[in-house]
Amino acid sequence: MRTYAGHSSAAASNALYRRNLEKGQTGLSVAFDLPTQTGYDPDHALSRGEVGKVGVPISHIGDMRALFADIPLKDMNTSMTINATAMWMLALYQVAAEEQSVAAGEDPASWVHALAGTTQNDIIKEYLSRGTYAFPPEPSLRLITDMVAYTVRQIPTWNPINICSYHLQEAGATPVQEISYAMCTAIAVLDAVRDGGQVPEAEFGEVVARISFFVNAGVRFVEEMCKMRAFVQLWDELTRERYGVTKAAQRRFRYGVQVNSLGLTEAQPENNVQRIVLEMLAVTLSKDARARAVQLPAWNEALGLPRPWDQQWSLRLQQVLAFESDLLEYDDLFAGSAVVEAKVASLAEGARAEIDRVQAMGGAVAAVESGYMKSALVASHSDRRRRIESGEDVVVGLNRFTTTEPNPLTADLDTAIQSVDAHVEAAAVAAVRAWREARDADPGRCARAEAALARLRVDAASGANLMPATLECARAELTTGEWAQALRDQFGEYRAPTGVSGSVGVQGTGPDLVRVRAAVARTGAELGEGLRVLVGKPGLDGHSNGAEQVAVRARDAGFEVIYQGIRLTPDEIVAAAVAEDVHLVGLSILSGSHMSLVPDVLAGLRAAGALEVPVIVGGIIPESDAAALRAMGVAAVFTPKDFGLNAIMGEFVRLIREARGLGAEAPEPAPV
Repeated sequence: MRTYAGHSSAAASNALYRRNLEKGQTGLSVAFDLPTQTGYDPDHALSRGEVGKVGVPISHIGDMRALFADIPLKDMNTSMTINATAMWMLALYQVAAEEQSVAAGEDPASWVHALAGTTQNDIIKEYLSRGTYAFPPEPSLRLITDMVAYTVRQIPTWNPINICSYHLQEAGATPVQEISYAMCTAIAVLDAVRDGGQVPEAEFGEVVARISFFVNAGVRFVEEMCKMRAFVQLWDELTRERYGVTKAAQRRFRYGVQVNSLGLTEAQPENNVQRIVLEMLAVTLSKDARARAVQLPAWNEALGLPRPWDQQWSLRLQQVLAFESDLLEYDDLFAGSAVVEAKVASLAEGARAEIDRVQAMGGAVAAVESGYMKSALVASHSDRRRRIESGEDVVVGLNRFTTTEPNPLTADLDTAIQSVDAHVEAAAVAAVRAWREARDADPGRCARAEAALARLRVDAASGANLMPATLECARAELTTGEWAQALRDQFGEYRAPTGVSGSVGVQGTGPDLVRVRAAVARTGAELGEGLRVLVGKPGLDGHSNGAEQVAVRARDAGFEVIYQGIRLTPDEIVAAAVAEDVHLVGLSILSGSHMSLVPDVLAGLRAAGALEVPVIVGGIIPESDAAALRAMGVAAVFTPKDFGLNAIMGEFVRLIREARGLGAEAPEPAPV
């Protein structure tokens, strides 16, 4: 039983973890901030506004030491949501455990051997959904295989990769896509380990036994439960037939769950509680396909960062199910059901066909590089949006049953979510600079750090397993940014396909879009040019699903769309807006960094003389922040409750006309 937690600083997160453990939580699930996830120190330009926002900043061994102070790591099961820098975080975790063992007067090797937990480490889905990749696909896969080869012998109860279908569903995947793309990722990793020669063939079953999955559970109970049974069936089939694993225990489909956050609503957020319970039941009632670990979001995650009380509520939901109900006391409740068997067979058949399609392209890495999988997810998400907007899919409180009594839970929105202290980033910047200066001022420590970095570069170039060099970097007090930059220098940077250019939107269906398209055409005619909008993702926030859907719908509405993908600085966004002579800039930020990054974009546009370009902002933005942004000059703020994309497109037209002095749009001419 876990809650996904971490924010502000290592010390603050440590206090939160210890409180949660005292409340009955049985494992830790660490959320890292975006600079840590993407391999930047807090004082890097791209880290501005992102430090400590969506997780805890970990810059060096001192931070990892503080994060787990007074929490004996040999007795803990720790899940770390970390991908591009997973090797670095595991090295820091191991070194912290070694230090704890020495302090306890025990053998460090025995502590390391006993470490239990998981590094998420699924880089494929980062190119498709979360966007926290650091290196190109091939070297990223190498880092994963090096970790697998290391842990299977040195940390045998550690799960070196947690293949994540969760984020695929968040990006719009259908159940068939979720199953098949996760399986394709597993094939890519297992093939690379098998073919790499670091693990003897006789030990390959142990590798398969350490592969775990992280799955999404949506609100469609029957479909989600059947999806899990299909996962179990296909994994057993794949590991037996493709990899020759004969031991049933090694073929077991071991998975943890974060129940769906995509379906949580800002409108009537109290409805999220029953959604979360239904989603939890889908992965616990079926004993033959039951999750090994469950973590639940909080009811208010669509509003902002949950408070400790909100996390406690989610933990108590699990405890009531486990200890008060009898739902876990019986054999599988669905065995022998003709309905369930037919649904499972249908999902498995569809997944096999899609797996074969991706394998024919060259596998998961090739399907990422070509943009195939990303485009498929963007198209699926677009269709989901269309169904919600049309009312075909009912979302209670959002597009139906919208009348409501005043909500006491959100009566004071400023206290309904956790806020991160504004001084956190400045403190982290000062701390990491002080760490490097103190290290480099000591000749012995400085020499060790330089030697460790040199070894890392040599091993990266030679093809050696990178885990030993990374462990030495951790012990030599290098920082996250220093470790990652050395590998960036060797492996290069990478920008994943956005999936927007190849995706099919709603293609003109529906009268609302037809009207907006006509308004775009008429306004363009009045201005003597086509209307151009720039959709920008400033900072390190890689959750681009919303930005992609806005870009696709804007294109369908007749706008020319400039969308360069994720991870742009405000200066880069301003430069693109000026170079493309756009009529509107839309910024998408879900990480909470809007109060730092949006003012920078506004200032940049003013300095460039682009005063007539309206700026709009979308994301998880509290109303008090939205008011402050509007006061700064932001033309409009959209949050998850504003689900009607056609209405948003109409607002684009209105704002452009207002900014260009065209006045209200003329009505459509009556039919002749």
